Amino acid sequence: MAAQNRILVTGAAGFIGAAVGRALLLRGHSVLGIDNLDAYYSVALKQARVAQLCDEFGDRFDFRRADFSDQAALDTAANGADFDAIVHLGAQAGVRYSIENPRAYVSSNIAGHLNLLELARARQVPHMIYASSSSVYGGNDRLPFAVEDRVDNPVSLYAATKRADELMSETYAHLFRIPLTGLRFFTVYGPWGRPDMAMWKFTRSMFDGRPIDVYNHGRMSRDFTYIDDIVSGIIGCLANPPVDDGQVKAGGSVKPHALYNIGNNKPVPIMHLIDVLQQACGVRADINFMPMQAGDVASTFADITALNRDTGYTPATSIEAGVPSFVDWFRRYHCM
Repeated sequence: MAAQNRILVTGAAGFIGAAVGRALLLRGHSVLGIDNLDAYYSVALKQARVAQLCDEFGDRFDFRRADFSDQAALDTAANGADFDAIVHLGAQAGVRYSIENPRAYVSSNIAGHLNLLELARARQVPHMIYASSSSVYGGNDRLPFAVEDRVDNPVSLYAATKRADELMSETYAHLFRIPLTGLRFFTVYGPWGRPDMAMWKFTRSMFDGRPIDVYNHGRMSRDFTYIDDIVSGIIGCLANPPVDDGQVKAGGSVKPHALYNIGNNKPVPIMHLIDVLQQACGVRADINFMPMQAGDVASTFADITALNRDTGYTPATSIEAGVPSFVDWFRRYHCM
């Protein structure tokens, strides 16, 4: 991917989207960022991410507020802008919220994904990366999760929409030969993270002196992945679009469509995470043990063999290094 290309990034005000946008800008690219600044979590946090990119990179970061699940709004936002690749990270996030508000997921994650596929087709974009999720593995009890595993039993609507995105992408790769890369993200954390995630919730509650809710009575583990490692994996994928050569790609497609796990390959017991957080915060956690929540799974564990083979992806940040970095940022952000 040559320098000075323009990349369209959806979800540009989001946690991963803003971090990817910054990485691209630092590499000399320009970024067209699209986000609707949805109020699912703090709009002020999203605006702060956008403001930071605008302040640091000026007009090389072109932010346009739009809801990409609305085809007309997406067309208007993309009007007059050429781009050489799409990094589609925008979506309605959150496993548990999908139980409460399912229509938001169908709109953003299914209709919105279709709109981006149509944009890629109309513009003949050389490569589109899109966000899937480790949630597609559902109740799979075979660890680690591998992209070759069957993913036919989602346990949340969020997971079902992400699997639908993968299937639609396979169809578009077949019909229109669009090079597409789907990334199954495992639990991402770090500075500028999401307030609805456990890392943020635990830290906020610990500093406020409130109990933290720990589900499945603490018998949980997650493949926590630091944001910088996630960004490096996405950049690596951008430089390695799947080739339309009839060969089997990661995930099993013979079309120009690859699926990868992107995680840390080192699941962390939730109780160990709490121990590391206590050390970083200098606060003892008051733990409220709870039963398993609907739509949740006990463990996630990413097999990253395919992504390492095809892009050289090697996560480098341990939980012992990443958590203090997040907590330091959290303190600074709340003192702004």
